[in-house]
Amino acid sequence: QLQLVESGGGLVQPGGSLRLSCTTSEFTLYNYYIAWFRQAPGKEREAISCIRPSGTIVHYEDSVQGRFNTSRDNAKNTVLLQMASLEPVDTGVYYCAAIHVGVGTRCARLAGDYEYWGQGTQVTVSS
Repeated sequence: QLQLVESGGGLVQPGGSLRLSCTTSEFTLYNYYIAWFRQAPGKEREAISCIRPSGTIVHYEDSVQGRFNTSRDNAKNTVLLQMASLEPVDTGVYYCAAIHVGVGTRCARLAGDYEYWGQGTQVTVSS
């Protein structure tokens, strides 16, 4: 089972920043749409953003607009989620997900549309 690996989570005070990374040694992320999801305690997994191979981004979560930025580092086969001005409501497990570029595939909001997932990284925003 191909798998992604997230890292960079942790405990941060409100107003702080974190940078999450998503990578894999098993395939080239450039050939995939890569999405970030998060799951708060007791809530469903929700899409934050998706980045296309071209680098253009689809934003799904209005509450993070202007605070979170998604980008690719193709040289490192990594997709990043830079998070700033973090708030307690941002607390949750953050996942990256991938679907191969192909006929009929695209960035999508639904978790079920993605083929591969990471194990998640915990982000806790608390004073």
